[in-house]
Amino acid sequence: MPKFKTHSGAKKRFKLTGSGKLKRQQANRRHYLEHKSSRLTRRLASDQIVAKADVKTIKRMLGL
Repeated sequence: MPKFKTHSGAKKRFKLTGSGKLKRQQANRRHYLEHKSSRLTRRLASDQIVAKADVKTIKRMLGL
């Protein structure tokens, strides 16, 4: 049985928490920040837990 390679894009974007959940960053925080409210940029700064529907796919990409 061959080994699976880790998806290079996924390993840069997702981290595993201590309890085994997957963490991701939020979109829309890269540019045009002067047009967005401070309230929005603060909200986008925090990490989010990956949706339950996507966990299986991402874990497979990470080789978990």
